[in-house]
Amino acid sequence: MSTLAHYLEEGGIPTSAISLIREHTVKIQPPRALWVPFELGRPLGVPGNAGFQKRVLLALLRLFEAGNGPVLEDFPEDAPPAPEAQASLICPVTFPKPVVQLDDQELLHQTLQQEVAELRMWYDLGVAKRRRTTVGTSGLEVEAAAKFLGDFMFTDAPAPPLNNVSPLSLLRLAIEDLKSFYFEAMTAQPGQQATSTTLAKWFWSETAAAKVLFLLQERWKDSANPALKEFSRLLLIPRAYQGKSPYS
Repeated sequence: MSTLAHYLEEGGIPTSAISLIREHTVKIQPPRALWVPFELGRPLGVPGNAGFQKRVLLALLRLFEAGNGPVLEDFPEDAPPAPEAQASLICPVTFPKPVVQLDDQELLHQTLQQEVAELRMWYDLGVAKRRRTTVGTSGLEVEAAAKFLGDFMFTDAPAPPLNNVSPLSLLRLAIEDLKSFYFEAMTAQPGQQATSTTLAKWFWSETAAAKVLFLLQERWKDSANPALKEFSRLLLIPRAYQGKSPYS
């Protein structure tokens, strides 16, 4: 959206955008942007809080008073907790024994594949019930996406399953597919009342998929390869979980 804003402004249409990832907005420099410290996917904070959402929108609209840009302002409030924030996670799935030592990469790779297999039934039931899914942007079956992610533990340049996409571009899409797969599988379970915050906490603290992502971030953060270093900094771990690996 920040890139699109430049084209709209060139056509004489003023724009003002909400930014959820400040680093991206700093680089792209849209004409006007309001950075909000909210969960990804919730640019107005939490559902059902009209008063708070109105304050966000008014702050966004006030940016139109700015003349020449780029203008980047920070929204001064954190999002209030969702009404159902205390909902617990019901998880009848019994995952394999957690991998504690991150240097045991073969076992971690196998655990990731088994974890995906354990969740597949719940995911399929969820798709049948909802008649839609957000999984699929990578073009890979989720099992292939999990294997591709795991392969990065052994080499920084595994052969991509799709030859027309660069390895890192495909990895980014595969990670998004895997996270969506995990969340959709969990929410399909009977009686599940977990919030997005609860699901995220579960994913980043209890799954083999998260263990792999934390391992790659640790390995790539000082990489001599600028692309891997940037990928580690921006695209592996959400800001809320940066530096909070439970596996180190």
